[in-house]
Amino acid sequence: MSRLLAVPRVVLRSKYLHQKGFAPALTSYSWQPERSLHAFRRAAPPERRHTRQRTLRIPEPQRTRLLSSASSTSKIFSDPDRSDLFYHLIQPPNPVSSSNPAYAVSFISTELSHPDSKVVMGWVPAGIEGEVSLIGFREDASFKEILHEAIRKGLQEGVDDIQINGALQTHSGWMHVHDDRNIPALGRIGDPDDIIASVLVEDGKILAETYQPMPAYRLCTADGITRLTPGLDKKLREVLVEAATRQH
Repeated sequence: MSRLLAVPRVVLRSKYLHQKGFAPALTSYSWQPERSLHAFRRAAPPERRHTRQRTLRIPEPQRTRLLSSASSTSKIFSDPDRSDLFYHLIQPPNPVSSSNPAYAVSFISTELSHPDSKVVMGWVPAGIEGEVSLIGFREDASFKEILHEAIRKGLQEGVDDIQINGALQTHSGWMHVHDDRNIPALGRIGDPDDIIASVLVEDGKILAETYQPMPAYRLCTADGITRLTPGLDKKLREVLVEAATRQH
C-alpha cells in the first residue's frame, strides 16, 4: 500500500495580481500517493561518460642491425638475419648523397660495376661504424623493373609450385602474387604494399601475359626487404646475375 504525502496545491490569486506578475500563492494541501512526487523531481543531468581515445598502432620500424667489427670495415657484407641480402659500401658521391657514404642493398654478392646498377634494390645511410639500419631505406625504381620482369618470366615458365597451386585453387579470376615476408591469412587479401602484382587465371592456369604490377607495392616495409616464394626467388637471382654480367 502506497504512503500518502502532503503535496501543495496551487491556487491563483485574483486576476489583478496575476496580471501584475505576482507569483501564485499556496493556499491548501491535498493528499496524493507517494508516486506523485516523481512529477516534481527534476530530471538528473545526463551521466558524463569518459571515452577512451583511440590510438593508432604504428608498425615498429626495422631495428638497427649490429655487425661485427671485421665485417663493418669490409666493402661488402651480408645481413646477419638474411644471408642472401648484401650491403655494398659506396663512397660519395653516390645516388643518395654527394658528401656521405651509403650502403647499396642488393641480392648480388659480387662487387657492383657502378652505383646506379639495376641490381641495386635500394639505399640506406651509412651510420656509425658497425651499424646498419633499414630505417630511411630509399628504393631504386629501376630494380622494380627487373623484379617484375623476373616474376613474369617465372610465372610463364612455371618455376614456382606455390604459385601453380594458388592458380589451381583460384581456378578462374585474378590471383595476387604476395610478398612472402607477410603472408595473408587463408582467403584474405594482403596489404597493398605486400601485393607485388596480379595475374589472370583461367581453368587453373596462369596467363602470364596478363601480369599487372601493383603500383602500391614497396620493396621495404616494417616486415623487412622483399622475400619471394622459392621458385620465383631463384628466377630473380638468375635474372640479376645476368644483368650484373652484362653491366661489367
